[in-house]
Amino acid sequence: MTTRSPFSRRACLGAALTVACAEGARAQDAVPGERLPARTLRRPQQAPQSQEVVPFFDAHVHLNDEAMQLDLMERHGATRAIIFWGRASDNDSVAAAARRRPDRFLAFACVSPERQEFRLAWDRQDPALLTGLDRMLGSGRFRGIGEISAVHFPSPGFPEADYDPTSPNMRGIVELARRYRVPVMLHVEITRLREMQALLAEYPDVPIIWAHGGYTPLFLARRMLEQHGNLIYELSARSWPRHPRSPDYTLLRDGAAVWPEWLQLIEAKPDRFIIGTDASHRSMASDTMKYASVQAFLRQLSPAVRDKVAQTNLLALLAPARP
Repeated sequence: MTTRSPFSRRACLGAALTVACAEGARAQDAVPGERLPARTLRRPQQAPQSQEVVPFFDAHVHLNDEAMQLDLMERHGATRAIIFWGRASDNDSVAAAARRRPDRFLAFACVSPERQEFRLAWDRQDPALLTGLDRMLGSGRFRGIGEISAVHFPSPGFPEADYDPTSPNMRGIVELARRYRVPVMLHVEITRLREMQALLAEYPDVPIIWAHGGYTPLFLARRMLEQHGNLIYELSARSWPRHPRSPDYTLLRDGAAVWPEWLQLIEAKPDRFIIGTDASHRSMASDTMKYASVQAFLRQLSPAVRDKVAQTNLLALLAPARP
């Protein structure tokens, strides 16, 4: 009978713990349901972990909790934010927040069809929708229009919308943007890409911000930007490590590093991109992730392009002197 020394037993136990920890780390990194290759301990390449805080102008906030939003901005480098309604707010409350904090907030007027009070007007193409929007813009309380979710896939608490981007009401909205010299932010899925292109071509002098860039793949983003000089590609929710609706919505190849091809496109067309968080104040943890993801994204851009995407493009878009 062979007797093992206590040192031998401790060595075996240490080796077993090392393997278990390595396997546990691999399991945490894995996508649910994905089978891990045996004994593969190499982690995917990660984005640079610089702690620099990049000042940025948040292009996309659904204002539901003003105090939480101000706290998030203070902690994560957001100097200002475009705000529009959310589940617990409306146009009046958003405008009031911008009036209280003009140093932080710029309000957009919204008549989007997900709100019950406007849904019937969209169904009927009722011009009263435009009358109300005209009145809001004429009040001077709003610096733009949006987010108008004309075509939006369903999500929890959000009914599906599928309205033609070239409908009379949609054209009327863009014509009001032209008259008041303000940008309009549209949420249009790529299922209505042809109509989106027609709208952009019909109003080449109106800046149209495409919320989330329509979640387009790279080749469509490049083609749309090349064909339509008035299109601004807004990147909110594209910097998240994971998107709850579809994994290909994010621009990240491993949850951290931006795909090189996307970086090349942004660097080649630095005047055409802006960044937002899509903050909505459902939880501090969720919105902290959104803000952290924007910071991680911006750090991967070259310094000159980073400043444009982070701030100066949006500032130029909102400048009162815009012709």
